[in-house]
Amino acid sequence: MRRGQVFFSMAAIVAAWSAGAMSPASAEKLVLGNEGSYPPFSMVAASGQLTGFEPDLAREMCKRMNVQCEIVVMDFKGLIPALLQKKLDAVATQTKPLPERKAKVLFGRPVLFNPDSYVVPADKDYAFTKEGLKGVRIGLQRGSAQAKYVTETFGDAVQVVFYDNPDQIRLDLASGRLDMSLGPKISWTNEFLSKPAGKNWKFAGGDLWTGGGEAGSSWIARKDSQALLDRMNQSIDSIIRDCTFTKLRKQYMEVELLPEEAACR
Repeated sequence: MRRGQVFFSMAAIVAAWSAGAMSPASAEKLVLGNEGSYPPFSMVAASGQLTGFEPDLAREMCKRMNVQCEIVVMDFKGLIPALLQKKLDAVATQTKPLPERKAKVLFGRPVLFNPDSYVVPADKDYAFTKEGLKGVRIGLQRGSAQAKYVTETFGDAVQVVFYDNPDQIRLDLASGRLDMSLGPKISWTNEFLSKPAGKNWKFAGGDLWTGGGEAGSSWIARKDSQALLDRMNQSIDSIIRDCTFTKLRKQYMEVELLPEEAACR
């Protein structure tokens, strides 16, 4: 009788497998958050498809981890709250390691080094002090490391105008509704200074690391997800080592994002 029971159990397993109960659809699935409005790192095409370097990198990471991934687009300011509420398993948008963020989430290995700089009119030479920037209108992304840096450095000497995404900031710069902004040099070069709308603008104030003084930006996971973050790091490390990282990056920008890319030139 026991043999019959064993045979029946095995038959049930085979039947379940054939029916799809143990098909790839039941494989591990991760939900990743992405900003979706930070070209060339992430953007939503007219077709509605999420494109850009970070979504491509995330998809390659998931492939190597042998997991199914769904990438959810939301405003940057909502990513960490959604992660903490377990609506996301991880965030695949470059995030700077501010102390208050490190107290809440885990930071993975850097996915890029991208210093910030002020974007100002080409005919202006500001002194980056409270007195030198008094009354200046500066556009910043809500919830960003740059916004924290400016408010802590200049207080109410400047007029901070908050936006949900960088595209809105660039539009108001070009139209004269803002005097300056502060943001990552790679993004601002690709999306503004190198385009007709940015021909009368320049970088100023030197390179700044607004992420609590730490260089580099990373993807993040919850404090209870160290094992997941370790797997993500290992996968990204392999993508960098075999130069797939560089191949993906070159589809969107020429500048190298990590020192390890030198081996792939």
